[in-house]
Formats: sequence, structure tokens, C-alpha cells
Amino acid sequence: MAERLLALSLNAPRAVFMTTLVAVIISIVAAFNIQIDTDPENMLPYQQQDRVFHRQVKQDFELYDSLVVGLVSETTIYQPETLARLKTLTDQIKQIEGVVPQQVLSFSTVDNIRQESGAIRFEWLMPQAPKSEQQASKIAISVAKLPMLKDTLGSGNGQAAAIYVPILDKHLSYDISQKIRALSEKPIAGIDLHITGLPVAEDTFGIEMFIQMAVSAPAAAVLIFILLWFFFRSLSLITAPMLLAMVTVIVTMGALIGSGFSVHIMSSMIPIFLMPIAVVDSVHLLSEFADRYHPGSSRRQVLAEIFAELYRPMLFTSITSALGFASLAFTPIPPVQVFGLYIAGGILLAFLLTLTFLPAWIMMLSEKQLAVMQRAHHGANSDNNRGENSGKSASGKLARLLPSIGRFALNYRLPITLTSVALLAISGWGISTIQINDNPVRWFKSDHEIRIADKQLNQHFAGTYDAWFVMEQTQPPKISGALKKVIVDLSVAELTENSLQQAIDQNQIDQLIDLANNQLDSDEDRYEQWIEVIDGLEQIQSDSRYFRNPQILAYMDRLAEYLESQPEIGKVNSLPMLIKTVFRELNSGQQQDFRLPDSQAGVAQALLSYQSSHRPDDLWHLVTPDYRKSLLWLQLKSGDNQDMSIVLDKVQQWIDDNPLPEGVTTNWAGLTYINVIWQQEMVAGMANSLLSAFIAVLVVMTLLFRSFKYGLLAMAPLTLTISLIYGIIGFIGKDYDMPIAVLSALTLGLSVDFAIHFLQRARSLYQEYNDWQKAIAEMFQEPARAIARNALVIAIGFTPLLLAPLVPYITVGFFLAAIMAISALVTLLLLPALLFSFRKTLA
Repeated sequence: MAERLLALSLNAPRAVFMTTLVAVIISIVAAFNIQIDTDPENMLPYQQQDRVFHRQVKQDFELYDSLVVGLVSETTIYQPETLARLKTLTDQIKQIEGVVPQQVLSFSTVDNIRQESGAIRFEWLMPQAPKSEQQASKIAISVAKLPMLKDTLGSGNGQAAAIYVPILDKHLSYDISQKIRALSEKPIAGIDLHITGLPVAEDTFGIEMFIQMAVSAPAAAVLIFILLWFFFRSLSLITAPMLLAMVTVIVTMGALIGSGFSVHIMSSMIPIFLMPIAVVDSVHLLSEFADRYHPGSSRRQVLAEIFAELYRPMLFTSITSALGFASLAFTPIPPVQVFGLYIAGGILLAFLLTLTFLPAWIMMLSEKQLAVMQRAHHGANSDNNRGENSGKSASGKLARLLPSIGRFALNYRLPITLTSVALLAISGWGISTIQINDNPVRWFKSDHEIRIADKQLNQHFAGTYDAWFVMEQTQPPKISGALKKVIVDLSVAELTENSLQQAIDQNQIDQLIDLANNQLDSDEDRYEQWIEVIDGLEQIQSDSRYFRNPQILAYMDRLAEYLESQPEIGKVNSLPMLIKTVFRELNSGQQQDFRLPDSQAGVAQALLSYQSSHRPDDLWHLVTPDYRKSLLWLQLKSGDNQDMSIVLDKVQQWIDDNPLPEGVTTNWAGLTYINVIWQQEMVAGMANSLLSAFIAVLVVMTLLFRSFKYGLLAMAPLTLTISLIYGIIGFIGKDYDMPIAVLSALTLGLSVDFAIHFLQRARSLYQEYNDWQKAIAEMFQEPARAIARNALVIAIGFTPLLLAPLVPYITVGFFLAAIMAISALVTLLLLPALLFSFRKTLA
């Protein structure tokens, strides 16, 4: 196959160029159908159980994703001018398209609940902006007294007020946040405006990420171009790998978009990953061509010799790199699967282009262009002039440095081997200290406005991160057989058997009570029997309204009090809290009456009283209208997965110590909880994919070298590199998050590349010299230079990420440079040491 591809490229270069151009045009056309997805929630499949339940909870309790807008004062927020600004801003926010206006929470949109003349009174907390400090102070007193508002809308220290802005779709959060900022272009002295919340953090990250990719990918291309010119000093020669990389990126992204996949947070990173990786094989090929070609040489013959030598290592490095990324298909995260599979496809496409486009390009170069390349390259590295200009170019410096590294590897092979084993053991210790944690807000640098807002508002309020603990009565009380019989026996002709039986079978208590009341008025002879039926049905109706039961409410209240005592939780809003507030104002209005009623009738009275407020539907955010489901709304000060996981464990432990009432089930929802789930799925999936890919690469190595011993030897740099990288992550205290998880595939795919080239070339040289010392010495000429060049190209190609304002890209840029440096160094030191130490076994 290689011979046929090479022959095609050498004999019909224009056909290769035309085919490539057509593929690029088709891909560009396909890219016009791009769909962008910036939602981390889509890390989980749409029908994943937790996502389905999360959507159901939002529907059942009429909940929306919300932004949190905060006004923070240096002194007190309760000043007429500040509260006037708060009301104006609230009114303006309600007019923004995409906001749910009737559910906006602010001082001007909620009720003050108080007792007046022995009766409860509901009135707007701030119907108009206060005119005096005295009026502002009354608002402060009311907020402090109402537990539903304190530390949610008004901070306990009096320095901040919040507006909760529910939105129809969290994909609108960035645009809505920008419109809110535009409303505040004239700030009040001493008052800062902040906007935070997971929806705006996630959407803002998505927007800035795409901007970053638009900057980083071209910047990477420019750096790679400069590096290649530095190595080969031939503009015409290095244009080919740059075009090859661009074609690889365009066609891969075109295929992804054309296949109907949206460009997610993960897949948007494909260009910056593929750009350096795509030129890896090209660097090997160009290094050989630049070293071997001399004026008067036959290009065809030189290329044929190079391909005969490099085809197998290039094929297997491409396969193993593709396997490393394709292993991400084993994760249960759809965007990660797409990312891995399409990068794997891009790597194989780059290999194909290296076999076709690159030779065709070389064949199209003029003799003059090749002569320029020869003078620039061989002036520093030819055998005749090796010492003359060897320090004047990157290639010359490498030519001087690498042989000394080879001699060091042979002379100190035992210390190198023992050091590697020691580093492996130490890395294992570091790996054991890695903590799994992520938080979309921490994807921004500490000076980003999202991070600043998050820090400020979580200092002043109970917390801007939501989690919902949902309780449900699974089996409502049914009509007893005896009562069914009485109903049927008492029924008259007007009640058709079908409609009556249907109401009984479906437990339609309200309909049956209506039917019974109708009969009560018309069937005087059996009045007493109908009264008994109605009493029985009303008792069932009462029992089915589960979360009006004082004992159940007391259980929820005890759990809420326990949770509020935990450092991870700032506050718990609940149905019991609302009922206790109303009950207090129905009675004395004093704190001693801030308690749950003793009877179900007392609970019903409190709830009925609340229904006369200006926002009666707010009740259904805490309990469903049938009173069979209720939730605790937890406000957390941190969105870290570790903190949410601690809360999950503490709730489970409390329930183990305080068993749930019979017939009640529980579950979790909320974005903070969903983030924990997809992170757990990713970690488990990455571990499985890394293990499966590791085994697959070992099999491929064994097949390549037709030797299990050489297969194991090829895995040595890979194993040590992965261990060192993750050991470093553990030692420096870096959390295992999304970018770190993805690095596992990069580490595996790229680390083995150098080992394959080193071992394949070393074996060929040994067959030529029949002497391992001479073979290894020769390895540290052009082959080692190609490895070093590749390591530098990939590492420096990712350095634009270090200047990104987004932490995940800085992480990827830094650790990729570390991966390249460590894997190249391990390959050039450990492999020759092992080869020479075990030369008799390997011969």
C-alpha cells in the first residue's frame, strides 16, 4: 500500500493536490452548518437517569436556571439611593427577553409577612423605593426577620442585596448577563455590581473558549512554522507540513460538523490539538530528506529509501496515537467520545497526507528551491562541515548535544534504570494523593469578573450554588376494598358503572368526593351512609397530601437544621421554613411561635393563609400541588465537586441514622449535583479508556516489533511518563478535573511515538552494524534529532495556551509541554540504557 501511495504522489502530484483541494472545499461548505453547544450538562447523555430526573424536578416544581445579580456596598445596602437603584434594575431586568419576569426575586418583587392586629398581613416588601433612611431601615428589619429572604436576597451583614434572575434557557445566560451589565453603566459610588451563578459561568466559558480557540490555533500554527523554519531554513519545504496540518484540521472539523455533531466545549479544542500532532510524521520525513538529499540526487530514490525506512514506525505511531484518543470512546461522556474519535481520525488523516501530499509537494519543488534547502541545512550538518558551523543553527546545536546524551545513557545505564524505578515508585505515591474535583467557576483565572463575583457574593450570601434534595411519597393511600363496596352499593343509576369504576381504579379521590356530595343532596334516605363515605374519602384525601403531615414536616425540618449546621451549606430553604414563618405571624409574631403546627389542620391553615400572598405560586417551588413531592433547596457557598460530594455523604449518613418514613424515596437534582455526576462518569470512563488503550498499545507494539520483549520495552517510556505526570499532579495539589482527565489520552498517544521511532531505527541499525554500541551511537545522530525536533514542535506548538485567560487551557498547555519534555528525555535516556543492559536478551 505504501508503495502504491508513494507512486501516486510521485507520478501524479497535481491529482493529489486537486483531491486535497476538493476535500477542503467540501469540508468548508459543511462547516457552514455549525451548531455550537456550550453546555457542560451535555457531558451526560440526554436520557441519562440523573439528567432526566433533573428536568422532571424543574418541571414539577416550576424551577428555572437562574443568574444571581448582587449589589455590594462598602457600608450598607439599605440606603435610599441604593435601594432605588435596586428597584430600577429589577424592573429593567424583568423586561429583558429570555427572563421569566413573574419569578424574578428581589426586594421589590417579594412579600413582607407580618402580623397586624392579630391577623397575618402580606404586603410588598418594597413596592416603591424608600425616600428616607428610616424607610430603608424598616426594609432591613423585615429582611432580617424573614428566613426565606435573609442571606438569600439580603445579606446578614447588611452590605449586599441580590436579584435572582430565572431564565428560560441557560444558553441565554451570557447574553442576558451582558444586557444586565449594560443597564449598570452608571454605577453608584461605593456600590459594586456582580453577576454569577453556574449558568452564566458555564455559558461565559463556552463563549470565551471559542474566542480562545480562534486565537490559539493560528498562534500555534505561527509558532510551529517558525520552529520548522528554524530547523530546516527552507520556506518552500516547510510550507508543506503547515498546509498538511491546516488541511487535517479543516477536513476533520468539516467531517464532524457535516456528520451532524454540534461543536461542544471538547470538540472546539480539536484544532489546537491536531495542529501540532499533524506535523509529527512530517518532521521525521523532512529530517531524513534534509539529511539525505544532495544536489544531483534523485528525489524519487531518496523518498523511496526514506519511506522504506520510516513507513512502519510512522504507521504504528499514528495507530498508537489514534488509539490513545480513540480510547476516549469508552467514556460515557458523548462530547468526549466525539472529541476522541475525531482526533483519532484526524491523526490517521494526517498520516495519509504525509504519505501523499508531502511527497507530491517535494516533487513539485524546483531544483533551485531544493538547492537553497541543501545549503541551509547541510551547511551546518554535513559530514564535511560538521564542526564548522554546527553552533549556528538549532540543528547544529542538537547535533552537538545529542551524542553526549547518548554517551551519558550508556555510561550511566544502571543509575538511570534505578532512578527510573525510584521515580516510578515515588510517582505512585503522588498519584495516590490526587483529589478528584472540578468547578466551572474555577475554569476562569482569579482576576476574571466571574471569579470575583463568585467570591464576593458567596462571602455575603448563604451561597449561589443550588442543589435540590427531593423527597417523594411513592405509594399514596388507596381506597380500601370495604369502602369500594359501600360506594358501589350506594351508587344509583345516574352513576354509570364504567365512570364509577374508573374513578375507583384510578384512585380519583376528588372526583369520588364530588360524586358522593351530589348523592348526599339527593338521596336523603341514605344520608348517614353517604356521610360515612365522604368522611372515609376525605381521610384518604388528607393522607395522600403527604407533605402536609406535621410528622413528615418535622422530619424534613430536622434534616434541614442538621444541614445548616454543616460548613459546606450556607442555608436550606424548605416547606417547613415557610410554614413556620406563616405560623409565627398567625400567632404572636414572636420567635417562640416560629415552629410547625401540631396538627394537620394547623398546617393547612398556614398554607391557606400563604395562598393569599402576592406570590402564592412560590409555594409550588417547594412542594407539588398534590403534596406528594417536596424538596429542600440547598444554597452552597462552593461549587466544587468535593464539597457537593461531602454533602451527599452527610445526607446519606443522616438518613441512615434517621430512617426515612415508610413509602418515601429521595433523589438529588440541580446543576451543582449534575456536575458531580458527569465528573464521576468522566473519571471512571477515563480510567477504563486508559487501561484499555494501554493494553491495545502493548498489543500493537508486540505486533510491530514481532516481539513481546520489545513491546514491553516500548511501553517503558510511556509508563514512566504517565506516572511522572500524574505523580506531579498529585504532589502539587492540582485537582483531577476535566482537562487533566483528557491529558491521559494525550500522554498515552504521544509518549509512545518517540519510543517506536527509537526502537525501530535502533533495531535496523543493529542489523546493519551487529553492534549495539555503534547502533546506539548512530541513533543519536539524525534519528535522535528528529525525536528532539518533534518534542519541541509539539511542546512549543501548545504554548499559546499558556497565555489564555481560561485555566483549563493553561493546564493543557503546561502539562503537554511537560509530557513532551519528559517522554523525549525518558526515551533518549532510559531506552538506550535498557537496550544496552539487556542486549544479550534482546539480540
